[in-house]
Amino acid sequence: MKLCRAEYRTIAKFTDQLRPTRQCMKMLKDRFPNHSQSTLLSIFSLEYQKRMKRSLVRHHAPDVIEDYYQRYRSEAKKRPSDPVLLELANEVDLSPSLMARLLVERFLEEQQGSVSSKQVLNSMLREPSLIPDMQLAKHVEQCTINDCCYGPLVDCIKHAIGQEHEEILREKLRERNLSFLDENHLRAKGYDKTPDIILEVPIAVEGHIVHWIESKASFGDEQSHRTYLNDQFWSYWNRFGPGLVIYWYGFIAELDCQRDRGILLKDCFPSDIITLCHRLGES
Repeated sequence: MKLCRAEYRTIAKFTDQLRPTRQCMKMLKDRFPNHSQSTLLSIFSLEYQKRMKRSLVRHHAPDVIEDYYQRYRSEAKKRPSDPVLLELANEVDLSPSLMARLLVERFLEEQQGSVSSKQVLNSMLREPSLIPDMQLAKHVEQCTINDCCYGPLVDCIKHAIGQEHEEILREKLRERNLSFLDENHLRAKGYDKTPDIILEVPIAVEGHIVHWIESKASFGDEQSHRTYLNDQFWSYWNRFGPGLVIYWYGFIAELDCQRDRGILLKDCFPSDIITLCHRLGES
């Protein structure tokens, strides 16, 4: 689904009032019923991450962390069965998973007298039962399962969705009998930075030559697309020639402005593919 910039900004502005909870998706879907839930979730995730990055320094101040920790301890003692850590995260407008990380790190520092390694911290966030405090472990788990933008559960889901869409892309290419090399083949050949697909026989899509295809299981907003252009797409173009990027959950229509320079954007697998060898043979 392609959205004009103005429509994207309308959705983005609406997300300012939302928290990363399950209820937020219902509110988004009710407000924008013509858009898929996957597109809305991707847009919300992008905007929420921008919001968190803007405020992260404030939340990481030592005195602020100490205040959060003492407030959590006090409330957990008064209301041991309530989701007090999740409530605290929502109150101060911090991702529940990020709040859990801050407080588990502070708890371990208190227990051990020193800062724990990232490996230990990450393992406890992935598996809260490893936290040597059953109440804190329960509250961390509540934060993880109620956060749709951050945390180990979200990371696993995003990875699985990314893999799923790469397989969908490969299956579409096989259906069209198009020969290609995927990332595994390319790494075996010694390439370190590659698109998801290199076509062994180039194709034409809407009159544009395509040598490679990149799959993005997300919405393409201005900031993420600019980052991808600088970090990935132009390097692919330099090495392999013009290519196609598929944003499966849509993108801002105005971003599809690099076609003449060799970067084509689509929100689905193209239906009007012409293999160049056939086209040349017919001409």
